[in-house]
Amino acid sequence: MAFSSCLCLPSLPLKPIGSWRNVGVDQRLTCAHKSLNSELFGQRVAGIGTGLRRNWNFLGGSRVIIRPQDETFIRHQKASGIQASWIASSQIASTAFTLGTAAVLPFYTLMVCAPKAELTKKTMQSSIPYIVLGLLYGYLLFLSWTPDTLRLMFASKYWLPELSGIAKMFSSEMTLASAWIHLMAVDLFAARQVFQDGIKNQIETRHSVSFCLLFCPIGIITHFITKALTKSTGHGNK
Repeated sequence: MAFSSCLCLPSLPLKPIGSWRNVGVDQRLTCAHKSLNSELFGQRVAGIGTGLRRNWNFLGGSRVIIRPQDETFIRHQKASGIQASWIASSQIASTAFTLGTAAVLPFYTLMVCAPKAELTKKTMQSSIPYIVLGLLYGYLLFLSWTPDTLRLMFASKYWLPELSGIAKMFSSEMTLASAWIHLMAVDLFAARQVFQDGIKNQIETRHSVSFCLLFCPIGIITHFITKALTKSTGHGNK
């Protein structure tokens, strides 16, 4: 008897699902929707993006599932804006890195492959590549500059750079790109000085110029060694 009484359900008139209506649940649903629009957990919130869904079954009765969507929408909107800004900065840094590297390669090619050609001599006398690289560097420096840049550069109490501060500063792709353009401009200028000194004193400079592309201090050292050896053997221009 106890088992049968537990399974006994009150007889309900069965109607098609599409036309079923529970007046009490509809009223509670309407009140819940209104209260949700006005106050949620003690805070005023907007009523946009709130999803309500009602499930009904014979055993459990009616259930109302509330799914607020406004907060998720705002969070996704902020995240997409930050992500778009990061992608734009990354693309600018990558493009500047590629352009700066490709811009100096023709000058090194002329100095190594045709050091005695008139075209090479006239090209290396021009100041245009350094102006272009300087403008590109200034633009990247402007984009990468933050209020903490000076603090990271002069982190010690004696206003001297520290390795930890420089490492934090170069954690940005924009800062790395500006530093790379800085190196390309300085290395090309040093390579031109080596090249012109070699032309003046009739010294072989192709190996030294090649080192200046990526290892500029080593290129300068090899040029001094080559110049000293050339003068000691008497092959250079007195």
